[in-house]
Amino acid sequence: MLFLLALLASAVLQGDCQVQHVSGQMKNGSCACEVNTNMWFFPAKKYEATLQQVESCEDSLTRLQEQVHLSNQRLPEFRTVVDDITARLEPYRYLNDKGIHTALSLRLLGEELNQLETDINTMSLQVNNAETTKISKEVYKLRRDVDKMQVVNSINMKSVKEKLRYLKNSVESCLSIPRDFKGQQSFCLNGLMSNISAPVITKLSPYGKTFSVGSWGQQAQMDSENLKNILWIQPLLNNQMSGNILRIYQSYEDFMASENHKDLIIAPSNTHANTVEGPSAVLYGEALYYHCYDSADICRYDLNSKAVARVELPGLGKDYRKFPYCYFDCRTFSDVDVEVDETGLWVIYATIRSHGNLVISKLSWDSEAETLNITKMWETRLFKKSATNAFMKCGVLYATRALDDFHEEVFYAFDTATGKEDNTLALPMEKISKGVASLSYNPVNRQLYMFNDGYLLTYQTTLF
Repeated sequence: MLFLLALLASAVLQGDCQVQHVSGQMKNGSCACEVNTNMWFFPAKKYEATLQQVESCEDSLTRLQEQVHLSNQRLPEFRTVVDDITARLEPYRYLNDKGIHTALSLRLLGEELNQLETDINTMSLQVNNAETTKISKEVYKLRRDVDKMQVVNSINMKSVKEKLRYLKNSVESCLSIPRDFKGQQSFCLNGLMSNISAPVITKLSPYGKTFSVGSWGQQAQMDSENLKNILWIQPLLNNQMSGNILRIYQSYEDFMASENHKDLIIAPSNTHANTVEGPSAVLYGEALYYHCYDSADICRYDLNSKAVARVELPGLGKDYRKFPYCYFDCRTFSDVDVEVDETGLWVIYATIRSHGNLVISKLSWDSEAETLNITKMWETRLFKKSATNAFMKCGVLYATRALDDFHEEVFYAFDTATGKEDNTLALPMEKISKGVASLSYNPVNRQLYMFNDGYLLTYQTTLF
């Protein structure tokens, strides 16, 4: 009896709320009572279930601890990958910070297509062959897709923009190369450039290494016999940004000896509107063509009359200092690049509308009207800041990149005659120093001219 009472008391103290009231009866002089002890049976099933949960939790905790340990081991590797990606993306952060990425507008797309259809009609009047018929059909299909986009969101805008870029390039290609050009310059039929020689000339600029940025070369107009021996240098004397002096040598001998030169003053000061900005100049015939200071314009300085004509580059606007040649090191103020080849004058630059990709424009001088004009445009898929420089040869744009401090490489080509691109080139070029301020081709002698940190270099080019 005392044992049962102690058991009950123990159960109450331990928080067991189950209490049993039992009535006793006198039997044989003793108080007898019946007690149901089932209520104090040990909960074996609950214990087993609880034990299984505890064991399951221990297993889960062990696995979690193993995962945490493994993560701690791999965390430095993850951090290295993230740091590497961050470092690679850092040069392009300005795309977002400066609003380079803009929303694609269906209205603007329609306007571009309207202009393209106008150009197609103009082209059909000048050139009527199987190629123009094919382009007309493709433009008609693109018009249907654009009309469909206005009511159904089922066509990718970027793919339409890429198709429009391709068709615009095709139209310009049909009109760009004169019909007799390939007959006049038969070596251009040989395809892309296949080889660049070691430097033919290596000479320190007469301005010394202090002024390490500028342009130089030989007069580049092919039919100017009386001017073909002229060599020139246009240094940037204002903080490697601008310059107003053009130095001319009448012969190769004078140039090599750095004597008998003539200095022409292009503008009254290094910050005048007609001053040269960036290493962008080329001497073509009796005029210097270059990027006008602090503007989106191309200037033409006449060596005889000293008059300056200008034309604005389409689409450049106020963004004429956003896309210099960059690669490893950005070449400040190299945003606009005037070039020349067998077909005439070109301008290489990039715009926000082209998303920083290289744009090629054909430049022409109307001697009767005395006006400078942009006649045709192509858009490439090469981001301008991924190149150290570019030049034109036989209607093909070539872009270079740095391999190390003493070697460049031509790695990309865009053919304006076909609109085709090739990014598999690997043509090496030796150089004296790291920085390539300017690189231009001369169709008179088929040589490349490089302004290399104050050194003047030339290379002989070869086609396939």
